[in-house]
Amino acid sequence: MNQETAASEAQLETPIRNFSVQLSPTPRGARLARLLATEQLRSWGLPLDPAAHIVAELAANAATHSRVPGRDFRLTLYVIARTLRIEVTDTRGDRLPQLEHPTPRSESGRGLVIVDALSDRWGTAPGPYPRKTVWAECEVGPPPEPDCPCSGARGDLSQGPRR
Repeated sequence: MNQETAASEAQLETPIRNFSVQLSPTPRGARLARLLATEQLRSWGLPLDPAAHIVAELAANAATHSRVPGRDFRLTLYVIARTLRIEVTDTRGDRLPQLEHPTPRSESGRGLVIVDALSDRWGTAPGPYPRKTVWAECEVGPPPEPDCPCSGARGDLSQGPRR
């Protein structure tokens, strides 16, 4: 069996799953994003944490900082192999998120700090004007087999930084 055939068979065993919904850029839309994501993850048999927290933060940011009346934001979830990708696309491509470390007395500004702490990686991608997408990825599913040479504990510093 050649490598190409083996790769094709492996892809059939792990289908690509996706979910996408357009929501109003309001606190209610942000709450609905979290609830819908939670139900979708549950239906796929995936763990709800930390993904539900990440969705909540990204959706709240879209509703708070990127709100344009009459323009919705989109929540998209993809699962490819063991990676869950969460995307929130809004219509404020001119306002890129900035990771800031608020003071203990700050009343806001912790959303991206939480996303950074809970996700394996995150970033932004430009979209067709005027859009941008803020995305985060998390590993989901069972860990690799212990005898696999590529497996390593998440906290193993010999593997280098996780980003």
